[in-house]
Amino acid sequence: MTQDLDLDAVIRRRIRGLRLARGWSLDSLAARCRLSPSTLSRIETGNRRIALDQLVPIARALGTTLDQLVESAEDEDVVIRPQPEHMPGVTTWLLSRERALHGVTVAKMRITPDRATGTGAAKVHPGREWFTVLSGTARLQLGERTVLVRTGEAAAFSTMVPHVIGAHDGPVEILTIFDHDGERAHLHGEHGASRP
Repeated sequence: MTQDLDLDAVIRRRIRGLRLARGWSLDSLAARCRLSPSTLSRIETGNRRIALDQLVPIARALGTTLDQLVESAEDEDVVIRPQPEHMPGVTTWLLSRERALHGVTVAKMRITPDRATGTGAAKVHPGREWFTVLSGTARLQLGERTVLVRTGEAAAFSTMVPHVIGAHDGPVEILTIFDHDGERAHLHGEHGASRP
């Protein structure tokens, strides 16, 4: 019951906030959504129960959707609480939600010297990858080339070249961005589980 009351208060604040942001008086918004100014005032102040048949025209008049007006104020839609996934030599934390914006996946990876970086570990797939080193030094194997990428540096490369990221002289932590193909090749292949 308390959650319902909290959400109710959030909805009322959103209505008032959107109205004031547009510089509208109660009379102005009431005319746009065909309610009386006193009804709208009582909705905003909590002196009247909010009915669905009132919220739809209010949302429309304010230029928003009913979903946006009534969405929860909890932090679950904002805060991502990544769970580590462990494989020999690699721990990965997914930092973006499934079906993320523009089809990219953001991950933090901790790579230790135990990670297999031989020829068989190299991946090839369409697209490009990017990573930045948060701590340590990464050893990027690009075909026959070895590139060391140090703390504060970043690397961007074509993924059509066989590639694998390893640790150089101790553990390395990186922040990486994969496109859909990179996610499938690196995360699904390494962890054996697929994300929808």
